[in-house]
Amino acid sequence: MRWGRAYFAVQALAGALWWVSVATLPVIRAATLGSLDPVLVGALDIPLFVVGSTLAAIGIRWAAWLSTAWTALVTVGLGSYATITGEAGWGVLAMIAATTGSAAALALVTLGRIPTEWLARGPFRFRVAAPDRSPLARMLATAGQIVVFWGGALVVVPVVIGFAEERWRVAVDFPPILVFLGGILLIAASALGLWSAVAMSVVGDGTPLPIATANRLVVVGPYRFVRNPMAVAGISQGVAVGLLMSSWLVVVYALLGSLVWNYAIRPLEEADLLERFGSEFEDYRERVRCWIPGHPVSRRRLTPDSHRIPMRRPASSQADPSPADLP
Repeated sequence: MRWGRAYFAVQALAGALWWVSVATLPVIRAATLGSLDPVLVGALDIPLFVVGSTLAAIGIRWAAWLSTAWTALVTVGLGSYATITGEAGWGVLAMIAATTGSAAALALVTLGRIPTEWLARGPFRFRVAAPDRSPLARMLATAGQIVVFWGGALVVVPVVIGFAEERWRVAVDFPPILVFLGGILLIAASALGLWSAVAMSVVGDGTPLPIATANRLVVVGPYRFVRNPMAVAGISQGVAVGLLMSSWLVVVYALLGSLVWNYAIRPLEEADLLERFGSEFEDYRERVRCWIPGHPVSRRRLTPDSHRIPMRRPASSQADPSPADLP
């Protein structure tokens, strides 16, 4: 809760300084508001954003809700304005960051935590793949997941971001060498992703996605070098696509995805693995690093039973995992 209130205090100060800059520096006003009337905008934004964030910082909860709702509304409105006119693009980026921060701070103020476990509920709940599916069926399911995930995360989203970047006039030029390196990185990362997916499907009797996860603890192939090769591959692919598109926003999108995965998804996934595989997963986690590949770990150094199929958990124990389950 203290961290949430501290964020609102910083946001109030940043908002006040921004309005001083708008009033005194025409270049800031043009970059963040375009042709909008600063007096009209300020008449609403100063009390709802600056004062609202100040009240939230001193512990008034309704002010936290008000400030967050107003920030989100301004983000949508300013984003629409920038897309139509090509103005105020930097203001949109600032408001997107403010909306994200305000939402996280609101959760801290009202709940005392950020409820990342909500990401693994409903259709996204961690589930073990059906063990009786044929190898062909698992491979086809894996291929379908790759097409959908790569198509959405590496094509559709970057294209939308690239369009917004150009339309909002916040693009920057990349040197040709970065574009070339992006192509090499994309090939290498895609090969790693395919290798990981095949290992998960063939050895793990499952698919790469947690909604149909493996029945076995996979410690072969790329999993001997790094615990989460699929995540490493996906994030690297996102950065590579950004370099190929000369889009710094796509690169930021990929790097932010790594933070979301590391601090929101990974604890849930590891809690699920710990519950299902116990000491086998603990031993694997101690020997193989999460992000930075190391020397390949010999299968002999791992628990001899690390590839056995565990007994299925009863329905009552397949509740949504929680980071609190981690040691």
